[in-house]
Amino acid sequence: MTKRHIALLLSAAALAASGVAAAPPISVPRTYLVFPGQSIQKAVDSAKPGDTVLVTPGVHRESVKVTTPGLTLRGMGRSTVLKPAAKAAGDCGERGNGICVMGTKDQRLEGVTVSDLTVAGFSRAGVMSIDTDRLTVRNVTAEKNGLWGLAEEHSVRSEYRQNTARGNGDAGLFLANTITAEQGATDTDGTRIAHNRLENNRIGVTVRRLRDLTVAGNEITGNCAGVFVVGDENKPRAGDLTVRDNWVVENNKYCAATARLPHLQGSGIVLTGAEETTVTRNTVTGNSGKSPLSGGIVLFKSMVGASSENNRISDNALHGNSPADLVNQESATHNNAFRNNSCRASKPAGMC
Repeated sequence: MTKRHIALLLSAAALAASGVAAAPPISVPRTYLVFPGQSIQKAVDSAKPGDTVLVTPGVHRESVKVTTPGLTLRGMGRSTVLKPAAKAAGDCGERGNGICVMGTKDQRLEGVTVSDLTVAGFSRAGVMSIDTDRLTVRNVTAEKNGLWGLAEEHSVRSEYRQNTARGNGDAGLFLANTITAEQGATDTDGTRIAHNRLENNRIGVTVRRLRDLTVAGNEITGNCAGVFVVGDENKPRAGDLTVRDNWVVENNKYCAATARLPHLQGSGIVLTGAEETTVTRNTVTGNSGKSPLSGGIVLFKSMVGASSENNRISDNALHGNSPADLVNQESATHNNAFRNNSCRASKPAGMC
């Protein structure tokens, strides 16, 4: 033992004898590096709040469940790829999801970040988040997943930024109050969907039964429908949302009817059963089809008969949409306002 070690031990003993406790050790965030063939889940389970699990390029065949607050799960770009394992392990993989970020109904999981990787080929969702607070999903590519690219429910204050979702079976981005029950809209406390690229999905973005959320600056093209804001007759109503500054172009893919919706084709931005939503400064062009929901910006009475009321559609640039740039299927008594839009044709006439 060196003289320095002896001096430190004597100092600590003197502090203890005097009743003064030594300062606790400083917790330094740790980075866990995972190479192909190694277990991402094992690294995630070992990590503490504030740590980073850094996944190297290559194909990683597994699903990953995150339940640690403040954890960052990060790849090294699109070449870090998660695909389904030959045999799914754990409830995340068994349910067909790639990455699951999971809180509980009594305690939301706070401050998780998922970034800089690809999730592809899962039967349900690429990234599925439930009961989270301040989740960040950034620079994630979600492609060819069976249902959704990126999805969440029961969550608040999320940020989805600079992601790419393409070729997914339903929505590229799907956010809902709950997937399993019929109930009123919930407040997200300011969730943002911004600067994402959403292409060749059934729907680019679906926002279902939520309030206080912004969809801004996204590129949305080649889907059957661009943006869906969906509500119903439950209280509180869906709405109090902003859809602005999006580029919604040629969403003309054909998708067959489902139990909930008629066939989709040529829908730009659709509000159905929503209230007090602002749709502004969007560029909406070349969306053309013969679905009841076709058109540039469409207000459509929901499939259960709930009306869209008190919405504001203003300062949008629209052209080349069919059957019209602006389509309002609600009655004048529902107080939907169309102002200062640049367009050529509307149904009914007179809104351009």
